[in-house]
Amino acid sequence: MKPRGRGSASSSSPSDDHAPAAPKGAAAAEAGFSAPLRDFIAYLRIECGLAPASIAAYGRDLDDLVAFLADEGVRTPREVKPAHLAEHVRFLSRERGLDPASTVRHVSTVRVFFRFLHAVRAIPDDPARLLERPTKWRKIPDTISPSQMRRLVEAPTPDHGELWVRDRAILELMYAAGLRASEVGSVRLNQWHPVLSSMHVVGKGSKQRIVPVGVPAAQAIARWLEELRPQLVGADETRADHRLFVSNRGKPLERVAVWGLVTKYAAVAGIHGVHPHVLRHSFATDLLRGGCDLRTVQEFLGHTSVVTTQIYTHVDKSKLRETVSRCHPRFDR
Repeated sequence: MKPRGRGSASSSSPSDDHAPAAPKGAAAAEAGFSAPLRDFIAYLRIECGLAPASIAAYGRDLDDLVAFLADEGVRTPREVKPAHLAEHVRFLSRERGLDPASTVRHVSTVRVFFRFLHAVRAIPDDPARLLERPTKWRKIPDTISPSQMRRLVEAPTPDHGELWVRDRAILELMYAAGLRASEVGSVRLNQWHPVLSSMHVVGKGSKQRIVPVGVPAAQAIARWLEELRPQLVGADETRADHRLFVSNRGKPLERVAVWGLVTKYAAVAGIHGVHPHVLRHSFATDLLRGGCDLRTVQEFLGHTSVVTTQIYTHVDKSKLRETVSRCHPRFDR
């Protein structure tokens, strides 16, 4: 089978055993898809009011789709058949190695895109109308132990250059508040409340939440704000866009930079398979393990439904036998 969607891997790239993600802008580069894509993105931004991160996610999914279709000789939306889309879904699962949740997201993007094109009469029929969503099962989230987390957050040292102060603050905050990589880069100075040691976070879908921050993270943020951030930003807060964390040039920190930072220090700490969401998973898992109720964890994570948060209840299963043995009068006796 010929390779499809070749290009630079994104931050969510599969392993080397799988086909890479399509290069950014692959959809816009195809003449037959560029205008429909432009109209669709405008629709998402203006009429739907989606956040930039959500629009970017749609764009990445459509890059993958169009790159796949181009390899199949499909050059315009009018040429797309249901069989092409069904094969694309199989490709995502088998050759890209995406997990079911990511595949479901891709399918949703495809369905919305072609539904839009059909609604504006850019195509006569909707080829995605009968496209089935794969079963969305949830796998146990990847976590690391408290001792591993301690090694990770303490990995940045002066040996790693002056930015170690910023990097330490970011790692401490991600674990302390369960932040997503995109949230780390977007949080602004006025969203950090040092007196209350709390963070005002604007997450997916512009949902807002307040998360308390522990002493180690608060101290690390204070050191970053006092010692290094003023040097990098100077008097140019416009360039920094008033972001809490900035790059070495005083500009807002990109999501991909946060990914790189986490994986870098995970390697330094000798921990494998760690990415930003592992810190978020560990935050939620450790809260539940410590006795925090599920509803509170839901609020801290910014989940719309507690059903999403329930994936973390796997941590309690390790305690079931111990709990039943202690509480039931005729268990193990």
